[in-house]
Amino acid sequence: MSNQRRGKMKPASVSDGASMGTVMFFKEAKLALEQSGNDDAAFYFEQVEEWLRAGRGLPTSAREVSKVLAL
Repeated sequence: MSNQRRGKMKPASVSDGASMGTVMFFKEAKLALEQSGNDDAAFYFEQVEEWLRAGRGLPTSAREVSKVLAL
């Protein structure tokens, strides 16, 4: 018998269906938009990228979408 306690479980930082491929898509889209001079659109792609990197999933309601895009 061991007197060692169980370890704590912590989810990965990119979870809830948002794979690293999804995060990389938003990052590359942001860079492509910046290079083409679409800075406003690039800002919104960056917002979504940061949201996913924080471990949150893609939003499903209009209120959450507005929150992600900082509207």
